Amino acid sequence: MILPVKHEIDLFGSTHMMNIYRGCDHGCIYCDSRSECYQGGRPQGDFGIVHAKENALFLIEQELQSRRKANAPEIVIGTGSMSDPYNSFEKELELTRGALKLFDKYKCGVGVITKSALIKRDADLYSAISTHSPVNTGITITTTDDEIARQIEPNVSAPAERFGAVKTLTDAGVFCGVHMNPILPFITDNEENIRSIVEQAAENNADYVLCYGFGMTLRKGNREFYYENLDKERPGLKEKYMKTYGTRYNCACENAEPLAAVFREECKKHGLLYRIKEINQAWKKEKTKQKKLFEFGNF
Repeated sequence: MILPVKHEIDLFGSTHMMNIYRGCDHGCIYCDSRSECYQGGRPQGDFGIVHAKENALFLIEQELQSRRKANAPEIVIGTGSMSDPYNSFEKELELTRGALKLFDKYKCGVGVITKSALIKRDADLYSAISTHSPVNTGITITTTDDEIARQIEPNVSAPAERFGAVKTLTDAGVFCGVHMNPILPFITDNEENIRSIVEQAAENNADYVLCYGFGMTLRKGNREFYYENLDKERPGLKEKYMKTYGTRYNCACENAEPLAAVFREECKKHGLLYRIKEINQAWKKEKTKQKKLFEFGNF
């Protein structure tokens, strides 16, 4: 249920990863998690069906209890890399909220990435966890245009709702930022979109804006799904992709360098962090500050 991170460097400094749910019903047409290499032989159509893992909270607590008894080093649990922890069933099932309560109980940190505004429901728990452990919440916003969002992320909270969730979290003292990826070639790869995302992130008190690169990935499984949906919403664009990228995995935007320059310029103008190293340093400092306040109380 909670697995050690295999990568030497993780975005949130996570030592472990957790996925309470399997599959995702957000319907994002570009989702890399739909790739065959992640599906373990399951039918492609099964990815859009959400499955909650049986006895998830019981198993998580067992693992955390054993680590606490063994005096294990501090753990920071990441979630949201393969399946959004705030899917449409979370509002009723509250498995993610239940896991956060356990993280608070057993003094674990947490890093989360989501596209759902439902995350703001749990601002109280993220705030509580941040008094003793590192917390980093990331909300993915790839466009500020509602119509484009509907086309590429059909079942996701509207961009304005996601920006509102950023403000709710930061107002509660929770470290929170906006994740811009992917940047879709010929769709969201324009200066206006980049400037708009950064500007609205700043307006809603985000701590950072992160962009891993200006482009997207396409491989077997998600490539076919992406092209199928492009044909529905933007006829003819699939052929442009095929001509430009062929079967390439990394599909960088043709104007990637100018967009990167605009991104850096806007982040600096609004005083937003945008480098991974600086973001990680920031949440560590935030943790230290909050621990001191917690330990020494009010004067």
